[in-house]
Amino acid sequence: MRTIGDTIKSILVICMVLFLTVLTAIKLMKVQVVGSEAIEKPLKYGPGALTFEREVQATRGEIVDYSGNVIIANDTRCDLVLQKAFFPEDNAEGNAVLLGIFNALLDHGIVFKESIPITRTEPYVFTVEDSSEVVQMLNLNVYATAENCIDKLISDYEISDTYTEQEKRVIAGMRYQMLDNDFAYNNDLLLAENVDPQTVVDLKEMSNFLKGVEAVDAAERRIVRGDILPHEIGTVGPIYAEEYDELKLKGYALDDVVGKSGIEAAMETELRGENGTEEVTIVDGSVVDITTTKDIVPGQTVKLTVDGAFQLKLQGVLDNFLANYGWYKGNQVNRGALVVLDAKTGAVKGMATAPTYNLKDFAENYEELLNAENSPMFNRCTWGQYLPGSTFKTVTATAGLNEGVVNGESAFVCNHDYEFYGSHFQCTGWHGAISSRRAIEVSCNVYFYEVSRLLGIDNITKYAQLYGLGQHTGIETGDAEGFLCNPETFEERGQPWYVGYVIQAGIGNQDCGFTPLQLACVANTIANRGVRYKPYLVDSLYTYGSNELVKKTEPEVAATIDLNYDYVYDYIIGGMMDAALNVPYEYSLANLGYSVAIKTGTPQTDQSDLSKQNSVFIGFAPADNPEVAFAGVIEGGEYSKYMVRGILQAYQECYGLAGIEPTATLPAEVRNGTTAAEETTDPETVTTTVQ
Repeated sequence: MRTIGDTIKSILVICMVLFLTVLTAIKLMKVQVVGSEAIEKPLKYGPGALTFEREVQATRGEIVDYSGNVIIANDTRCDLVLQKAFFPEDNAEGNAVLLGIFNALLDHGIVFKESIPITRTEPYVFTVEDSSEVVQMLNLNVYATAENCIDKLISDYEISDTYTEQEKRVIAGMRYQMLDNDFAYNNDLLLAENVDPQTVVDLKEMSNFLKGVEAVDAAERRIVRGDILPHEIGTVGPIYAEEYDELKLKGYALDDVVGKSGIEAAMETELRGENGTEEVTIVDGSVVDITTTKDIVPGQTVKLTVDGAFQLKLQGVLDNFLANYGWYKGNQVNRGALVVLDAKTGAVKGMATAPTYNLKDFAENYEELLNAENSPMFNRCTWGQYLPGSTFKTVTATAGLNEGVVNGESAFVCNHDYEFYGSHFQCTGWHGAISSRRAIEVSCNVYFYEVSRLLGIDNITKYAQLYGLGQHTGIETGDAEGFLCNPETFEERGQPWYVGYVIQAGIGNQDCGFTPLQLACVANTIANRGVRYKPYLVDSLYTYGSNELVKKTEPEVAATIDLNYDYVYDYIIGGMMDAALNVPYEYSLANLGYSVAIKTGTPQTDQSDLSKQNSVFIGFAPADNPEVAFAGVIEGGEYSKYMVRGILQAYQECYGLAGIEPTATLPAEVRNGTTAAEETTDPETVTTTVQ
């Protein structure tokens, strides 16, 4: 018989078992859900331990040319930052530390950069027209003055009256900076960039007072070759306030850098990589443990389609032409652009614009460049919009032959003059009976007036669009879409449309605008007999610091002109080959060892002054098996076709052409990005004169 004591003992045992079971379950749940680290640290370091997580910056990827030569790399610099984990919580103590930091930096010739848009001395006034941002941040009403803002900071952070007015203003400015930069355990406040070793030593010696000041390594972009594709490489820069809300959601801190233009912006995700994270534990003001919680993924190396040696040669071709033919009818000629594509893929092999600039100058003399004559920072290759002139006749010829309006043997009589709806037009010559191939060779206006009349503006527009005109090319760095000559475009621009514009549209001499890149795509489409490739600048991506291929860009067909007649391009290419023979001996295209096809144009840029013109050309080579396509524009000049020989010779030397192996490279120290004289190169490998 069980006694009352036995029963009580049994109940106690059962309760103990249940208690231990629940305790074990809770322990197991914590390990599974929270993680063992979260429960071990307090046991190991005690209840006074401070543990927080912070990001670790990934190394930004490099940008290299087609041969692997470094264009943009990374350097390490030393920055001074303020870390919240060690900064006093007490306002009075914190204010003293901030003033001490400011004065210590000033003693070393460094002025703390603040973002508050208020003058540093009384009477306080806003230095920007729109002060709403600072007013909102301080929770003041919309009518708050600059004086109100400073007073609010002084009040909120208990900045003592024992400080002078100037000292109060210094502390207030630094406190605002902490607010503006989201100062937190995982977000340091930048005090000074690229600090010299002696300054670091001096401030660290004051660490007992300047609590929270730390020297950290930071990465910065190093421009190895600022003269290679500066417009397309682009720049990085600080995050602006208006960008931060969006970028913050993507894991950016306010003191991060981000791609602002060119490849740096277009490939931001790939170049940036993925930041890592680490868990930091502090006890009694000292770091006792750092644990990696997420590994860093460095940014990828971006390899371009452009070889640096060829790009420098191509720029030399353009610059030398302007130096030799820099005047036209009393006007100085100093602006132009050249674009070269791989005819088999659409890859950009070179883009030169004049005048140009150096990325190093951009960093050091931005305002000077911005206001420089002829706008050297303007990328004429992808954003300049030009009348195509007679180069557009290749588009009209495609439409006429493919729509059956004419065939290859259809002839019209050119007696120099042409009447259309009561208006009088002229040709550049007297060509007699002339058909398509000959009309392209000699650029007969009358022939193309008649083809345009038979086609009508809708058909001309249709084929212009098939060639990619009036639309973005899709290049990674962006471009102007240009505009077509048709009633719809004129209506959008608020211009009247007249019937006579149809025939002018057909010869590329009425209001329209296309970029040199678009014109190079036209040339490439002809070279591929109606297949239009999308141009691209990024050849491939590699794991940072290795030859491990991550991704290779595959050629992409943007559009195809379905041919109704097999002979369409026979006549167009034949006429362009004939035109290539009409070049003076000094710049001859007849003795290169392969055939060349070109079409030129001299559109009038001012209908009230017909002496004002541009000089335009498109082409490809070898004509019978194209490897390279190109286009060029000279603003306000003539004879641009004289550059074609130099372009092809430079291409042959750098990439090879028609079975000829390339011979030109950058010097080894430049290829590796280690040269001290970064812009010094072997003249024999990077310059080309017009030949």
